Amino acid sequence: MKTVFIGNLPSDATDQEVTDLFAAYGRVHGLRLTRDVFSGLCRGFGFVKMEGHEARAAIGGLNGRELRGQRLKVNEERAPNTRGGRHR
Repeated sequence: MKTVFIGNLPSDATDQEVTDLFAAYGRVHGLRLTRDVFSGLCRGFGFVKMEGHEARAAIGGLNGRELRGQRLKVNEERAPNTRGGRHR
């Protein structure tokens, strides 16, 4: 099972809309869109769980695709310690 990061989502993106995008490449086992606590709007990114080969197909097919004028960023989730930044 792979976790796929999806970024640059429109603020009005819905769970169903994102699920439908990824379902074209295989079965979606889980979806979590990050939402603003107060407004409930999508904060522009989320995570999708899919089988490995289906996740790779979705990354190849959806990375750079436009959704309501915004170019999506889709890639495999990276471990938190590989993102850089300061170490304490």
